[in-house]
Amino acid sequence: MAVPYLQVENLTKSFGDKVLFESISFGVAEGQRVALIARNGAGKTTLLNIIAGEEDYEAGSVTFRKDLKVGYLRQQPSFSEGLTVMQACMMNAPEETELERSWDYETRYKQILGKLKITHLDQRVETLSGGQLKRVALANVLIANPELLILDEPTNHLDLEMVEWLEDFLRHSQMALLMVTHDRYFLDRVCSDILEIDQQQLFPYRGNYSYYLEKRAERIDNFNAETEKVRNLYRTELDWMRRMPQARGHKSSARIDAFYDLQDRASQQIVEKEVHLENRSIYVGSKIFEAQYICKSFTREGMEPLVIMKDFYYNFSRFEKLGIVGNNGTGKTTFLRMLLGEEKPDSGQFDIGQTIQFGYFSQRGLPFSDGMKVIDVIRDVAEEIDMGGGRHLSASQFLQHFLFSPSQQYDYVEKLSGGEKQRLNLCRVLMKNPNFLILDEPTNDLDIPTLNILEDYLRSFKGCLIVVSHDRYFTDKVVDHLLVFRGNAVIKDFPGNYTQFRESEAAANNGQIAVNQKGVNTDKKANMNTAIPQKSVPAKPRLTEKPRKLTFKEQQELKALECSMPKLEAEIKALEEALSGGLSDPQQIAEASQRYEAAKDELDLQELRWLELSEI
Repeated sequence: MAVPYLQVENLTKSFGDKVLFESISFGVAEGQRVALIARNGAGKTTLLNIIAGEEDYEAGSVTFRKDLKVGYLRQQPSFSEGLTVMQACMMNAPEETELERSWDYETRYKQILGKLKITHLDQRVETLSGGQLKRVALANVLIANPELLILDEPTNHLDLEMVEWLEDFLRHSQMALLMVTHDRYFLDRVCSDILEIDQQQLFPYRGNYSYYLEKRAERIDNFNAETEKVRNLYRTELDWMRRMPQARGHKSSARIDAFYDLQDRASQQIVEKEVHLENRSIYVGSKIFEAQYICKSFTREGMEPLVIMKDFYYNFSRFEKLGIVGNNGTGKTTFLRMLLGEEKPDSGQFDIGQTIQFGYFSQRGLPFSDGMKVIDVIRDVAEEIDMGGGRHLSASQFLQHFLFSPSQQYDYVEKLSGGEKQRLNLCRVLMKNPNFLILDEPTNDLDIPTLNILEDYLRSFKGCLIVVSHDRYFTDKVVDHLLVFRGNAVIKDFPGNYTQFRESEAAANNGQIAVNQKGVNTDKKANMNTAIPQKSVPAKPRLTEKPRKLTFKEQQELKALECSMPKLEAEIKALEEALSGGLSDPQQIAEASQRYEAAKDELDLQELRWLELSEI
C-alpha cells in the first residue's frame, strides 16, 4: 500500500467575496504524480502556496507525513541578493555527511546543471533574467531530491530540449509529484492522476490527460442530465406550492424545506464558458516579407562573437503558418525583433509588403502602469473595435469576449493572475486586427481551455502567423512548417510540425535520410545556413556559380579539419568522463562544463565546414 505523503482536508480559501475553492479534500501518496488543472484565476497557484505554507486559508487542514522532505518550485522564484548561481542551485542540497552514496549525488547534480545549461556558476542571481532564474530554481529543487516535489509551471522558460529531458527525468524519478502545468504532452506522459478545480469544487481523475478529457466530458454530461431530471421534479413541486397555498400549512415542514433544496439544485448547470475569438475578414496582399541575406552577430567580451545569422534568405508565403523552434540563445527572439524593426541586422534587409500589419505578442509580458485598470489597457488602444460588416464593439464588450466580466474590468491589473494577464495581453494584440500575427511564447501561464480556443482561432486565422513556442502540443496543432534554429547561424527549414520533425531527426540519427512527402531532403547536409520554404511562391534564387574545384587553400583547410575533428571528439569524450565522476571541485566542474559546450559547438562548426568543402 502506498505511503500517504500529503493530506488536504476540507480546505476553503477566498479573496473578499470571491471563493476560490470550498471544502476540498485530496491526498498525494508515495509514487503518485498528480497534476492540478483549472481555469486561470481559479486558485491553482494559491493552493500550491497554501500547501507550501506561504499563504493562509479560512478552514480545513494540510498535513504532511512526519519528516517528509518537500521541494517547491514557485511560478516566479526569487533568491536573496548576493548569492552566486552555484550557491542558489545547492542551497537545499543535503550535507555530505547525510549522503549514503555521495558519488551518485555528485553525478546527479552535474547532470542537472548540464541539462539545464547552467554554466556561469559564479554569476550573481540578481543579474539573471526571469527565465534564467526559473532554471536555477528548478535545478535547486531537483538537486535536493525531495520525496514530494511541488512544481508550478515547470516548463515555462525551458527550451524544447530541456522540456523533453525534464519529462524523461520525472518519469523515471522516485519522487512523488504535485504540479501545475499547461503542457499537455507533459501531462499525458508524466502524470498518473489529475485533480480539477471547477466551480469551487475538486474533481479527481485516475489517469493521464487523455483519460481526463474523456471522463470530464462524461461528468459534465451526467451532471446536466441529472439537473434536467431535478428541474422536472421541481416544476411539479412548484405547481403544487402555487396551487395549494393553504394546504402547505398542514404539510410537513420537511417537505417545504426539501422544495427549497430542490430549487437550489435545479438552478445549477455546468455551462462551458469559452474565450470567443472571432476571425474577421482581413486583407493580405501577395507580398508578405523577404529576408534578404541577413547577417547578425553579437560581440562578447573575452569570447568569440555569437553568430545568429549568416547570409540568411527567406521568402515568406501568403497565409503561411510558421513555427520557430530551437534552444535558448540561438536567436529566435532576435529574428523576430529584426523582422519587426526593433533590432537592426548587421547586413542584409527585410523587404516587407505594404499591406502587412503586425500584431506582436511578446514574452516580455503586458506593459502597464501602477494603478491601471483592466479596461484602461484596452481603451489605451481604442474605445471601440471594428468587427467588420458594420459591427462594432465597445472596449467593455470586447473584454467580455475574453471572459472579463464588467466588474472585473474595473479591477487593477496587478490583481490578475499570471494567466489572466496573458489573456488580457492577447486581447490587446488581437483587437488591433492584425493580418500578420507574431507570437513569442504565447502559451506561458495560459490555462488549457484558453489554449484550446486560441489553437482553434489560429488554425482558421485568415492571415499570416509566426509562432515561437516550447509547447509541443500547441505547435503541432497550429503550424505547418518549421524553422529550426540550431545555433551558430545554422537554421534548418522543415516542412511539417514539431512531432514530424522529431520523427525525422530520429530517423536521421538511425542512419536514414528523412524525406518528406514533397521529397525535400531534411538531412543534416541540407539548408545549412539558408532556409527557403517549399511553397508555391518561389524564393529569389542566389547568384549561381560555375562548378569549380577546391583551391589550394581550401584543400589545406580540408586536411586540417580532418586532423582537428578527431582531436575534438577525443577531447569531448574525455570531458564527458570527467564530468561523470572525475571532478569534485565546483570551479573545475564549471570550467569543464564550459569547455565541453564550446568543444561541441566547435566540432559542429568544423563538421559543417567539412561537409561544405567535401561537396565542392
